[in-house]
Amino acid sequence: MSDETVTHRLSTDGADLLTLAGVNDANLIQLSRMTGTKVSLRGDALTLSGTAASVERATAVAQRMLDAARQLLPLGPDDIVRLGEDGGTDGNGNGTGPSDETRIVLPGVRRIIQPKTPGQAAYLNLITENDIVVGIGPAGTGKTYLAVAMAVEALARKRVRRIVLARPAVEAGESLGFLPGDLQAKVDPYLRPLYDALDDMMPPERIMKALETRVIEIAPLAYMRGRTLADAFVILDESQNATSAQMKMFLTRLGVNSKAVITGDKTQIDLPSREQSGLIEIERILKGIDGIGFHYLTDADVIRHRLVRDIIRAYARDAGTD
Repeated sequence: MSDETVTHRLSTDGADLLTLAGVNDANLIQLSRMTGTKVSLRGDALTLSGTAASVERATAVAQRMLDAARQLLPLGPDDIVRLGEDGGTDGNGNGTGPSDETRIVLPGVRRIIQPKTPGQAAYLNLITENDIVVGIGPAGTGKTYLAVAMAVEALARKRVRRIVLARPAVEAGESLGFLPGDLQAKVDPYLRPLYDALDDMMPPERIMKALETRVIEIAPLAYMRGRTLADAFVILDESQNATSAQMKMFLTRLGVNSKAVITGDKTQIDLPSREQSGLIEIERILKGIDGIGFHYLTDADVIRHRLVRDIIRAYARDAGTD
């Protein structure tokens, strides 16, 4: 009797069907593949057919897909995988859907950015509650992307007057000197990920105007020396490649009514010696200071292609056998 085929229908009323189905029905195909059910979308109903156990699992994931589609939130095959893996809860039975506190509404681009994992939600809450937040985790966990989104929202709501985005220009096995162009052209490749994040969150004309008027500044970390950054949302990206002296210099730039987010990945230190990393040092020195928060993202928070999570885990296993 356990193999008997059952059918369950869910109403799609109020849901954006293109968001729900995905490009070329990719979301429905992924739901079918991971649950072993037959999935069809017809009219105002999403139909799931299969064994009782598979339909029960598919129904739980499909319901969360419908919730996202009703809110016009981004939804792709990798999101479907995450919905199936974490069950939509934080492990204590609490839902992980976006709350008013963690959803970021960006004006001008008609876009809502929300945490896709409990770890990301906790990260955003920590940024809201503290003046300095250190976000540590592997590639693809949204450390920088979410920080830039918070900065853009703070600027749009006039909580700050400018955004400052900085990165150390450290040579990761390649030489800056051999890159073509002047100094700015040489360092731009290091800053490109910050430009890419902004491109997702602001109309191009607004970005250009903000850069021209220095409302938004993107610069190598070395350019911060001697400055006081007041009324600003400041982000230091790839901080594992900032030396101890550079990290202290950066932290002491913070002025009145400013917030700083420091992001880094301790597995990708490109400095000659791991001990030179300012990120490693502040873990020891700054913990316990009121107003400074540390948050650790893991491979469970990876939101890039699903294989990125598997790659990170494979490298971690290999490092453990050395």
